[in-house]
Amino acid sequence: MTAVPLPERIDVVFCDVGGPIYSDDNFTHAIWLALDEIRAEQGRPPVDPAEFRTLYDEMREAQSGGFRATVARELLGDVALKRELHARTVPWWTHPEGTAYADALPMFRALHRHVVTGVVANQEAATVEALRRDGFGDAIDVWGISALVGHEKPSREFFAWALEQAGTTAQHAVHIGNRLDTDIRPARALGLGTIWVTRGEAPDHPTPEQVAEADVTVPDLSSVAALVLARAGARRVG
Repeated sequence: MTAVPLPERIDVVFCDVGGPIYSDDNFTHAIWLALDEIRAEQGRPPVDPAEFRTLYDEMREAQSGGFRATVARELLGDVALKRELHARTVPWWTHPEGTAYADALPMFRALHRHVVTGVVANQEAATVEALRRDGFGDAIDVWGISALVGHEKPSREFFAWALEQAGTTAQHAVHIGNRLDTDIRPARALGLGTIWVTRGEAPDHPTPEQVAEADVTVPDLSSVAALVLARAGARRVG
């Protein structure tokens, strides 16, 4: 774990969903199925697993660029099909029972007693049902799900909306995510503390330069509650 000081007082912790809470395999599997649907309509064979994995790993290493745009261009032959690919992905994009990481719920429960907690994630509406099913419902105060809120990361508006809902300012907030481009960079640009979780869409071997972009870099969520609680402010939710 690497660390640079987080905010001296932390009142709220936001967390991404895919990667920190649920396996990103749920997302990639949904994209794969949607790609095969469209390719079948194009008269093309199913996606080559090796080609798909290469594109995914390149995105993970670079920590930039939308994966749907990339695969629309490379595997469907037209980046303009990104919207169609997104629409086809939605029915398949779920978080089945058993795909939440074991360290996610304990972290939320430990933090919820002391700080405002929330999710800020580019996810579909069904994610709320999955989180409630898996026990997160009583431990989440701010439900920042893009399909419901109308904003998507990395927009400033999404983080600003979440801060307003939490009743605090960026200087007393922390965001946890597993991508630099949609989590760490936009959160840090607004003045939030940042914790980078290097699993899922994070690279297997982050460079020193990538690690330096976050205030704290961790392999999982097991140590996060202790880090935050050492700086927790007074809880301000009803």
